[in-house]
Amino acid sequence: MQRRVIIAALQNAGLINITEVETGSAALQQLDESPSDLVISSLYLPDMTGTELVHQIRNSSAHSDTAFMLISSETRFRYLDPIRQAGAVGILPKPFSQDELQIALTTTLDVIDTEHLSLEEQNSSTLRVLVVDDSSMARKHVSRILTGMDILPENIDHAINGQEALELVNKNYYDFVVSDYNMPVMDGGELVDQIRNASNQSSIPVLMITSETDHNRLAAVQQAGVSAICDKPFEPSTIHRLINSFLSA
Repeated sequence: MQRRVIIAALQNAGLINITEVETGSAALQQLDESPSDLVISSLYLPDMTGTELVHQIRNSSAHSDTAFMLISSETRFRYLDPIRQAGAVGILPKPFSQDELQIALTTTLDVIDTEHLSLEEQNSSTLRVLVVDDSSMARKHVSRILTGMDILPENIDHAINGQEALELVNKNYYDFVVSDYNMPVMDGGELVDQIRNASNQSSIPVLMITSETDHNRLAAVQQAGVSAICDKPFEPSTIHRLINSFLSA
């Protein structure tokens, strides 16, 4: 029944090449036999969770960049955050609206086709960026969006927490930093504070991409001087707009 509802909504959005399966293992087998642009899954499948499915997709050498969307009535942070960290293009509620689905599909297109995301008035190939996140999947997802903006992969450095990032900032020049908030050792809030008050690049733009929902914590980050804050999951076009804005400034 749920598959029929989702398929009807997808068809209403103009999609016609749709394959349906019942289990996570069947989805993985289908990807091996006929790669798809987008996988849409519920959180609870007969043989695995949606979290396990997206992690297996991300850890696959052949399908790691496949767009993933979750449709679920689950609202608890501990169940949804691993999906966000894996770079989902959308997490839709049950029931979802056609507008919510359309936004997620537009994000999927941005992930697949990044030609229109080139940075304005910037020689992107010369930009150097630091991506900070304790999730390797999140770092890879952000890096893929950045390379879609014509930033060279070799110009993108990675750090797994704020402390490691601060050491890199003090050793290297970066045009901007993209950071998560919740990280061990030193979180994103402390990182922004340290960059602004105790680093060699106090004015470097810092974009925070986070699933944090505590308004007091986010307000503290804004007070510390973060350049912009974006939610997970994010739309590539939003990242593109924010980066353009503080680079042009």
